[in-house]
Amino acid sequence: MKIARFETEHFFARYEFNTPYQLCNSDCETMSIETLLELANVSITDFTQQTLGYTESQGSPELRQNIANTYQSCSPKNVLVLATPVEGIYLTARALLNPVDEVIVLSPAYDALINMFEHVVGIENVKKWNFHSSDDGWELRIEELTQLLSAKTKMIVVNFPHNPTGYVPSPQMQQKIIAIAEQNNVWLFSDEMYFGLTHEGTHKIPSMADLSPKAIVLSGLSKTYGLPGLRTGWLVVPNEQLMEEYINWKFYTSICSPGPSEFLATAALKVWDKLRQRSLTQINSNLQIADQFFHRWPDHFTWRRPLAGSTALVQFHVNSVNQITERLATEAGVLIQSAVTLGSDDQHMRIGFGRATFATSLGKFDSWLTDNPMIIDKKD
Repeated sequence: MKIARFETEHFFARYEFNTPYQLCNSDCETMSIETLLELANVSITDFTQQTLGYTESQGSPELRQNIANTYQSCSPKNVLVLATPVEGIYLTARALLNPVDEVIVLSPAYDALINMFEHVVGIENVKKWNFHSSDDGWELRIEELTQLLSAKTKMIVVNFPHNPTGYVPSPQMQQKIIAIAEQNNVWLFSDEMYFGLTHEGTHKIPSMADLSPKAIVLSGLSKTYGLPGLRTGWLVVPNEQLMEEYINWKFYTSICSPGPSEFLATAALKVWDKLRQRSLTQINSNLQIADQFFHRWPDHFTWRRPLAGSTALVQFHVNSVNQITERLATEAGVLIQSAVTLGSDDQHMRIGFGRATFATSLGKFDSWLTDNPMIIDKKD
């Protein structure tokens, strides 16, 4: 059985390594191995003396302990280290679902959070809980979630902070989602790759792993911590029986994680909050630059400022963002991403605020817009 085309990753495969000024990256600014080890007070000699043998399938005890330390009520026995975060989506779909089950997923979303579940249970059994735009942001309606539930519902898939809108629920909304999952005895799969990137003035919420025995949490080092090259992710799995199911499926995928990545991930998680604060500082600075940019171009864009995370979903008043993307990449070396790759429409684009090059890239985009004043489809 074929799986749907992974549009976001095909897009980046085409543009990411040949377009110098990028505005749509979802990760945060990275660092060298040397800088990471210095920050964590770990000797580079210790790293180079690591042997390249197999590692434990569940992950090294020290790494799992360091991951558990980032939660309020998580034990190392509940942590499954992943060779790549997207592996956690695959393992969840395989370990928990059958073709007769129904799944409710947020939309728009990163492709794998929809396509993988459609692949396992069938497109007709995946229901979308859609975001709604308001004048100044994005919202979810809890009554729409309850309407999507049926006797066949096996899982609700959420992603907070949300990619691409930057939405995060209020604590009250979060509790309502949990209550619905628990009362209907369905799993709550919570993608928390952007966890902890709460912007100034936004309420904070705890991890779903600290709130419900029905929650299975996905996280990793790529976004919040700015270390996507390590490819390290993890799942927080609530009980031993379920963990055994996950590990059995992992034997069919990666078996275990690469030793060098585990070593560096262990170092990173010794200073996880410093890495998080570093990313937040960059995001907050870039958001102020974005505020000024969108204020200058009110006829071109509708700017709904994100509440958290490193991305936003921006309405671009053109006939096709995809067409503008090709022109912009060719003429100015600037990369924007149509939200159609994420299941939205071709009049929205995802923009990312995590990188140090954001101001320069946005300046190039500003210059291109100045030179091309007739591209927009003006609002009534």
